Amino acid sequence: MRIAFLGLGAMGQPMASLLLKAGHDLSVWNRSREPVDTLVKAGARALTAPEDAANADVVISMLADDAATHAVIVESGLLAALPAGAIHINMATISVALATSLAAAHQARGVGYVAAPVLGRIDVAAAGKLNILAAGANDLIARIQPLFDCLGQKTWRFGDQPQQANAVKLAANFNIACAIESMAESAALVDAHGVAPRDFIEMLTSTLFASPVHINYGGMIVKQSFAPAGFKLRLGLKDVRLALEASNNANLPMPFGSVLRDNFLDAVAQGDGDLDWTALSTVAFRRGGRAG
Repeated sequence: MRIAFLGLGAMGQPMASLLLKAGHDLSVWNRSREPVDTLVKAGARALTAPEDAANADVVISMLADDAATHAVIVESGLLAALPAGAIHINMATISVALATSLAAAHQARGVGYVAAPVLGRIDVAAAGKLNILAAGANDLIARIQPLFDCLGQKTWRFGDQPQQANAVKLAANFNIACAIESMAESAALVDAHGVAPRDFIEMLTSTLFASPVHINYGGMIVKQSFAPAGFKLRLGLKDVRLALEASNNANLPMPFGSVLRDNFLDAVAQGDGDLDWTALSTVAFRRGGRAG
């Protein structure tokens, strides 16, 4: 199976590396050259432009946002050049609206399309332990399941319409953002009453919320250590905005989403956009006059 991987950012590069180590015939493309050169040294082939991926059996894209995805897949001419029967796996977090549009465009071309955004940070991606949220035709997912098995610990299926996976991904990230915000506000509350946030977070993550999300992000809140970013705060803002867009299109109120959007904007205005999105917690401490 000839695979082309487009987008070698913080998540894409370790994912592409896993496919290469598994023995797949891999070609790669990225806007900046450094990650391409790293993978070429390991045995991959470099693509000079996205549309050069049209010779692949499977194209995997892991791009930053809607604009980058549309530019690389559609505007470059790649989709128009892909032959009928090829499969495109979009593993990025994009809007439900763009996912719906891409699904229709691929269907019109006779090209398979599967949405498969992931849960997991960079270290999880490098270990091949991602949780993959997949949606698309069952026969297509069955054909590419060996690739998912290489990249993740479990593939979760959420329907035969690709955009359903993107709705799930946005909902999942919304929950993480809510967890960061609730831990920050409650830690600021106990701090205001003379209790060390460290002691409170340790209790919380050892009892009521002993989950990886609360443990990992709670530890970062306590340490007030947000660099380097595993997931940038400005990307968290993007995802909350996309969740609100999806809810608006479904006439679904999401009042927590509006609060989160404003708090993310507050953090970005303070210059924290390139820090880890756990830096959202500084907003609650700062507004309450707490040191954090």
